[in-house]
Amino acid sequence: MKLFKLASLSLIAGAAAVSMDFSSAGFSSASAQVTLDQVLNAVRTERREVSQENRERIQRFQSQRNQQQALLTQVRNQVAAENARSTQLEATMEENKEAISELDQELASKQGEFQELFGAARSAAADLNAQVDRSLISAQFPGRGAGLNELARTEKLPTEEQLRDLWEVMIQQMAEQGKTVTFDSRIIQANGEAAEATITRIGPFVAFSNGKYLTYNDGRLQFLARQPSGAITGAASAVARATGDGFVRGAIDPSLGTLLGLVVETPTLRERVDQGGPVGYTIIVVSLIAMALGAFKWFSLTMVAGAVKSQVRRKKASKANPLGRVMLAYENTASNDVETVALKLDDAILKEVPKLEGGLNLVKVVAAVAPLLGLLGTVIGMINTFQAITLFGTGDPQIMASGISTALVTTVLGLVFAIPLLLLHSFASGAAKRVTQILEEQAAGIIAEHAEGGRA
Repeated sequence: MKLFKLASLSLIAGAAAVSMDFSSAGFSSASAQVTLDQVLNAVRTERREVSQENRERIQRFQSQRNQQQALLTQVRNQVAAENARSTQLEATMEENKEAISELDQELASKQGEFQELFGAARSAAADLNAQVDRSLISAQFPGRGAGLNELARTEKLPTEEQLRDLWEVMIQQMAEQGKTVTFDSRIIQANGEAAEATITRIGPFVAFSNGKYLTYNDGRLQFLARQPSGAITGAASAVARATGDGFVRGAIDPSLGTLLGLVVETPTLRERVDQGGPVGYTIIVVSLIAMALGAFKWFSLTMVAGAVKSQVRRKKASKANPLGRVMLAYENTASNDVETVALKLDDAILKEVPKLEGGLNLVKVVAAVAPLLGLLGTVIGMINTFQAITLFGTGDPQIMASGISTALVTTVLGLVFAIPLLLLHSFASGAAKRVTQILEEQAAGIIAEHAEGGRA
C-alpha cells in the first residue's frame, strides 16, 4: 500500500514538473499554482494515512503482547498444578507401597505352609512343562502345556483346577511312557508342507511312520534329515506291522531324541572318503587296481594248480598246463643224454615261472606304498591344521577338524587297503610257489627215470 502511494506521489510530482515546463513555455501561472496545491494535499493525505497505519500496527502489537503474556501465565499455572499433582501422586505411591508391603506380609502370614506348597507346585509345573514341550507324547495330545505354563508363571495362588490339571498331566505322562500306540497326525514333509500320516510311538523314546523315524520340534513332527541304518529302520517297520500277540524286536532312543539327532551329524562312508581328499582317492584307485590284479592272479594260480595236479595223474602231456608243457619239452629231447635233458627241463621250467609270478610284484609294491601314501596324507592334513591354527587360533575346533580328518582318513585308507593286498600277495605267491615246486619235483623225477633208462 505504501509503495503504491509513493508511486502516485512521484506521478503527481512529475505532473507538477510538466506543468512548470509548460508555464515556462508561455502558459498561464494560475494552472501551475493549482497543480502544486494538489501535490501538497496529496502529501498531507499520505502522511495522515501512514500515521494511521502505524498507530493501528502499534495497537495490534500491544494487543498480541498482552495475549502472549496471558498465555505464558496460563502455562506457568498449569506447570505448577502438574508439579503439585506429581508431588501428590508420589506421596500416594509411597503410601500404596507401604500398604502393599503390609498386605504381602499379611498374606504370607495367613498362607503359612501353603506358600511353600504352592511354590513347589509352580516349580513342578515348570519342570513338567519343559518335559512336555519336547516330548513325543505331546504329538498325540497337543496343547497340554498351556495350563502348565500359566501355572508356572502366575504370581497368584494356584486354583484347585490348576492343581488338578497339573496332577492329571503328570499321571498321563507317566502312563503314556509305557505304551506303544498308533495314531494319526500331521507330519511336515521335506518340501515344508504338512500331510496326514499314521504314526507309531514307543513311549516318549521314538516315533516313526512308514519305517522312517520322526523328530518333534516346536510342536511339529517331521522326518529325520537322514535315517539310521537299514536294521534299525527295519525294526521300526516290524513294530508298526506288529499285532497284539507276542513280542517284536524294536529300537528306542533312551536319550529321547539326542542319539537320533546325532545320526544326522554322523558322516556316511562316502563323506568320510571325501574327507581324504586327492591323496585318499589316489590310494583307493591304485589299491583297487592292485586288489583286482591280486584276486585274478590268485584265482588263476589256483586253477593252474588244479590242472597241474590233474596232469600228475595222467601220462599224456597237455599244452593247457605248465607241467604238460614241461613233459612235452622232455618228449622232444628224450633221445639226448641226461645233462641235456636236465638243461632242457630247467629251461622249460624257467619259461613257466614268469607266467606264474607275473603281476605279483605289483601287488606287493602297492601293498607297501599304500601306507606310505596314507602317511603322506597325514602330513598334509597336519600341515593344513597348523596353518588354520596360525591364522585363526585354537578357539574354534571346527576350523582344525578338516585337516585332522584328512590326516586320519588317509591313514585309515592306507592301512585298510594294505592289509588285504598283503594277504592277496601272500596267497597268490604261495600258489605260484606250490606250482613251481610241483614242476621241479616232476622234472627231477623225469630226469631220474631218464637216467635209469639210459643205464639200462
